[in-house]
Amino acid sequence: MLKQTIAVTLLNLRSIPQRWGMSLATVLSIALVVGVLLGFMAMASGFRATVDGAGSDDVAIMLRGGAMAEMNSTVSRDDVRLVEIAPGIAAGENGEALISAELYVVADGIKRTTQTRANLALRGVGQYGPQLRPQFSLVEGRMFSPGTAELVVGESVLREFDGFELGQSIRLGNNEWTVVGVFSTGGSVFDSEIWADLGVIQNLYDRGSSVQTIRARLTSPAAIEELREYVENEPRLNLEVLSERAYFARSAGGTTNLIMFLGWPLAFAMAIGALAGAWNAMYASVDARTRELATLRAIGFGGFPAFFAAMAEALVLAFAGGLIGAVATYLLFDGVSASTLGSGFTQVVFAFAVTPDAVVQGVILALIVGFLGGFIPAIRAARIPLLAVHND
Repeated sequence: MLKQTIAVTLLNLRSIPQRWGMSLATVLSIALVVGVLLGFMAMASGFRATVDGAGSDDVAIMLRGGAMAEMNSTVSRDDVRLVEIAPGIAAGENGEALISAELYVVADGIKRTTQTRANLALRGVGQYGPQLRPQFSLVEGRMFSPGTAELVVGESVLREFDGFELGQSIRLGNNEWTVVGVFSTGGSVFDSEIWADLGVIQNLYDRGSSVQTIRARLTSPAAIEELREYVENEPRLNLEVLSERAYFARSAGGTTNLIMFLGWPLAFAMAIGALAGAWNAMYASVDARTRELATLRAIGFGGFPAFFAAMAEALVLAFAGGLIGAVATYLLFDGVSASTLGSGFTQVVFAFAVTPDAVVQGVILALIVGFLGGFIPAIRAARIPLLAVHND
């Protein structure tokens, strides 16, 4: 039985070039399914990596209680002062608490690729704002001077939007700004932001003394519980305390789930079409070899070798399609820059990331399509009657 199975399987695989048209159509349809799925997964993985990369376990972020995002949070100056004396917060060299009260507003930018307007995050940061982003570094120019209408822009903003080159003057809203620096935070979500002095943002956007969030460097990741207990027991504070990593994981979850909610159903819908193609290809393969299979049965070959050979052919075609789809997606999309709306309804620039796990899932989907597409034709191949050789 083993020798028969090997012989018939090799015969099947060697005859694939004789049916190259149908076989190629099957391979390409499965490759397209895998490519679409991996494209969506690469988008979701890239977005999540960008957002998660901004979070740190030893940085706490505080928002108004009940606020799910910075845009709908309001924190008063008195709240900031109470947080400055909270336990668990690290102190700088001068003994001051390492906190940054921050204000987040929306500004317009022009996309380089489409020349259309899109929302950008204009963030007012305090003195210690850069120090609370461990990967922060100035790539070009200098930091803005306090009290001036100067901006520093993230690398992703410079790459994806017009008008933010070093030294440029740009109008945001009703105000003229000068770009004096370009910064990087290692490809995190902060690279999609524009930063300016907190006091200037408050004045120009009529926000008074209020801010939206307070970031604080903790003495250790475990110190967040000490800070949280202080906030809960201080009746004058109504703040939610989260680690920065937890906050960004929550922010990324909705967009990532939306991407995958669109990606998987589309891939499965296309997989049904690929399944029909694989089914037709395998039926054509069996029909083309009816006389050959009947002859094998007549000289003593069993039905199982024919079944196994047909399944092997279907899985080989499916694996080839999955591999082609994965390689093509990697070459075309991995590292490609794109942007989408983040939790604050502003653009987040990120890079597609084709991960090994996604490739494995894509190939598994291809093999499932191949298995289902080949199963019924394989049963038919195993049941070819001996009389078929005479009827042919």
